[in-house]
Amino acid sequence: MPHKLRKTRKKRGSRTHGYGRVGQHRAGGSRGGHGKAGFHKHKWAYVIKYEPDYFGKRGFTSPKSLRRKVNVINVGVLDEMAENLSTGQEKGKLLIDLKSFGYTKLLGLGNVTKPLIVKVPSCSKSAAEKIKEAGGEILIESEELESS
Repeated sequence: MPHKLRKTRKKRGSRTHGYGRVGQHRAGGSRGGHGKAGFHKHKWAYVIKYEPDYFGKRGFTSPKSLRRKVNVINVGVLDEMAENLSTGQEKGKLLIDLKSFGYTKLLGLGNVTKPLIVKVPSCSKSAAEKIKEAGGEILIESEELESS
């Protein structure tokens, strides 16, 4: 509510209203710059107290980083680690569920010496051929969903 004795009413006629000889009250210098000027210098305490997340990376994520990560394993490595990765036996063959170990694709580098039943989300043609030649089977999850 306005009242009679505000500072501006009191200071009428005094030219500087108590701010000294050369305009120390009007320009942005009296407040340390306009806007967010000085946030990395003389207004740093303000940043720490009121806007701690002002500096740093933010914004868009590259669409490339949103792509599905493919974790691969080769049949040669699988053959070497078959006893350790096996989750049981089925029809006298070692059963290996690669998805439970975080693998999403089986590739065909190396040789297979043991009959294996491998459950995997996807695999290459050469990997499937090598496992079948060794007397094993490939169970691809997308095919299982189609058959059920």
